[in-house]
Amino acid sequence: MDILRSVKAYLEMQKGSGVSEYLFSAKNKDAEIEKLKNETMACQKCPLAKTRKNVVFGAGSINAKLVFVGEAPGHDEDVQGQPFVGKAGMLLTKIIEAMGFKREDVYICNILKCRPSGNRNPLPEEIAQCIEHLYKQIDLIKPDVICGLGKFASQTLLNTETPISQLRGRWHEFRGIKFMPTFHPAYLLRNPNDKKLVWQDMKNIMEQLDVQG
Repeated sequence: MDILRSVKAYLEMQKGSGVSEYLFSAKNKDAEIEKLKNETMACQKCPLAKTRKNVVFGAGSINAKLVFVGEAPGHDEDVQGQPFVGKAGMLLTKIIEAMGFKREDVYICNILKCRPSGNRNPLPEEIAQCIEHLYKQIDLIKPDVICGLGKFASQTLLNTETPISQLRGRWHEFRGIKFMPTFHPAYLLRNPNDKKLVWQDMKNIMEQLDVQG
C-alpha cells in the first residue's frame, strides 16, 4: 500500500533528524497532558490547520487502562471538538458501556487531531506531522491495552499492510503495550453482522483487563 510505505519512509526520516521519545515526570502528569493539549490545539504544522473548525485532542481519563485510537475526526467531531460523537461514536459508547465502563473511564483519541476534508484518508505527511501528539498521549497515559479502531489506525500503528480482517482477534504490541485491532464502529453501521466479531475482540480486552461487562 503506497500510503503506508510513504508514512514509514517519512517517519524514519523524522527519526533520523533527531525526533526523540517523550519524557515526563509522573508527578506532573496532569500538567504535562495539559501542556501537550495546548501545544496540539495551537498546531499549524500541516494544511489541515487552515480547514479545521476545532482540534480534536482526545477525551477521557488520563489514568485509563484502556485507550481507543481511531483514524481521524469526522464532521461532527470537527464541529464539537470531541472524538467519536457522531453515529459511530454513539455505537462506540454502547460498546464501552457493554464492557462495563463509562466513556469517562477510558480514553478516546485519533491518529489525526484535525479533520481531513471530505473525510478522506489521512495523507502520509499529515500523519507524520501529527502522530507525535498521539505518541506523547500514549506515553503519558500508559494504558494496559490499546484498541485500534479500524483498518487505517491499526495498520498505521502496527506498521503493517495486513488486512484488518486478519489483524483483529489477535494480540499485537505497540510501544510495549498490548494492542487489539478491531473493526471501526462506522464499518459496523454498514455491516451490523460483524458486531459479533467486535464483541469477541472486546471480550478479549475485558479478559486482559480482568473486568466483567
